[in-house]
Amino acid sequence: MLQGATGAAVCTAAFAAVPGVPPGPFSGSGRDSWTKGASVSGERILVVDDEPMMGQLLVRSLGNLGFQVTRVGSGPEALALAATDDFAAVTTDLRMPGMNGLELCDALRASNPSLPVIVITGHADLASAVAAMRVGAYDFLIKPFESASLDFAVKRAIERSSLKKELKLLRSSLPVPAQLGSLIGSSAPMRDVGQLLARVAPSDSSVLITGESGTGKELVARALHRESRRQEGPFVAINCAALPPQLLESELFGYERGAFTDARTPKAGLFVEADGGTLFLDEVTELPVALQSKLLRALQERVVRPLGGRKEIPFDVRIVAATNVDVDLAVRERRMREDLYFRINVIEVSLPPLRARGNDVIELAEHFLGYFTTRMQKQTIGFTPEVTRHLLQYGWPGNVRELQNTIERAVALASHDRITLEDLPPKIVQAKRVDVIDDDTPLVTLEAMEKRHILSVLQRCNGSKSAAARVLGLDRSTLWRRLDRFRLDEEPKPD
Repeated sequence: MLQGATGAAVCTAAFAAVPGVPPGPFSGSGRDSWTKGASVSGERILVVDDEPMMGQLLVRSLGNLGFQVTRVGSGPEALALAATDDFAAVTTDLRMPGMNGLELCDALRASNPSLPVIVITGHADLASAVAAMRVGAYDFLIKPFESASLDFAVKRAIERSSLKKELKLLRSSLPVPAQLGSLIGSSAPMRDVGQLLARVAPSDSSVLITGESGTGKELVARALHRESRRQEGPFVAINCAALPPQLLESELFGYERGAFTDARTPKAGLFVEADGGTLFLDEVTELPVALQSKLLRALQERVVRPLGGRKEIPFDVRIVAATNVDVDLAVRERRMREDLYFRINVIEVSLPPLRARGNDVIELAEHFLGYFTTRMQKQTIGFTPEVTRHLLQYGWPGNVRELQNTIERAVALASHDRITLEDLPPKIVQAKRVDVIDDDTPLVTLEAMEKRHILSVLQRCNGSKSAAARVLGLDRSTLWRRLDRFRLDEEPKPD
C-alpha cells in the first residue's frame, strides 16, 4: 500500500507489501528514471510529485509493473518534459507548491488533450475529485492505495488514450462517408448553418439541433464534436425514443450490481462513457417527464448516481440534443419540462428541409453519385436533363436521407453512363411540381400567391408555425404578422 511519508524508514515500511519492491531507504531527488529489467519496453509514464520519497515509491512501483517511468518534482518541469517527450500517461500529486496538480492537469489538457492524467492526493474529499474531473483528469487516487489500484488506473488510462489515437488515425485514413452530404450545399440556409456551426463548435455550450427527420441532425452533432476541443474524446449517441423508460434510465445513468433483476455486474452509464467527449441525445423530447427531472439534475450538478448506487460520479461531457418536433409546442403541452428545454437549448441550430434548399438537391445528388459509383465500381458519370428536372421538382419529404437512398438505388439499377428516368422510383417520376404557372393557371396578385404559399407550408407542417417559419426562412414574429395580415391565424391548427 502506498502512502505519503516524511522519513525513509517509514516510507519503506509502507511500501514493503508491494511485490517486487526491494526493502531499504531511497535516496536522491529531482528527476528519476527506472525500469524493471533492461528487456522490458513498456509504456512511458511521467510521475509528478514534490515529495522525493513518495515520488520514488511511485517510480519503483510502476517500474516493477513493467512501465518506463520518469519523475519530476514540479508542474513546470512536467510541462516542459511533456512538450518534448512522448508519454502514455501522467500521475501527479494534487497539492504541490507553485503549480498544483489541478493547474498542471488543466495545462496538460490544453497542450495535449489525448494525454491521460491521474491525480493522487492524501485528502479524500469529493470536492477535490469533482474539481480534478472538471479540469480533465482521467482518474483520481486517494492515498494510501494498493499497487494493484495504481496498476489498474494507469493501464486503463493508457488503453483509452491508445484507442483515441487509433480512432483519430482511422478517421484520417477513411474516405468521407456519403452521409456527410447532409453538410454539403451552397444555398443561403446552409451557408447560415455552416457559419453558425463554425462559431458554436469550439465552445462547450449545450446545443439543440432542430429539423425534420432525415435532415442530418446526428451528422451535424458529429461535425460539432469533430471540430471541438473534445474531438479526442468519445462521441456517444442514444435515441431517447428507441428504449422503454426503465432501460433508458439505466443506459444513461448506469447501475450497480443487484440494482434490479439480472444486474449481475455493474455498468457505467452513457454519461460516464462519454466523459471528456460529447453525449448526443436524439429525440430528446421523447424522454418521459419523470426521467427529464433526473436528467435536468445531472446537467445542473454535473454528477450522476447509478441505479442502486449511493455515490455520485462526476462527468465532463458536452450535451448536444436533437428533435424533429416543435419544442415550443411540446413545452406548452407539458410533454417537455421548460427548465430542461432552457438547459439544453443554449444554442439552437435549425436545419432546413431539403425542399427549402434549392439547387443543393443537385449538389447533394452529384456527391452521392460520385460516392456510390466508386463503391459499386460503376461508370455512371451524371444525370440526364429530365432526371435533374424531376430531382428539383420533387418535394423530398424524407429529406437528405431519402435523396441518398434514391441515388444509391439509381446507381445500382443504372445500365448507361447517365442516370435516366427509368432508374428513379415511380413516385419521383410521377410527382408534379405545384409551384409552376402554366398557361391554364389564372393570374393572381403577388399577395394572393404569398397567402396561398404560406397556407400550403402551414398545412404541410401540420399547423406548426415554428416549423413553417423555418421552411419559409422567417422568424416567428414575422410569420405571425403575415398570418394576421392575411387572416390565416385561425385556418391551420394552432401551435
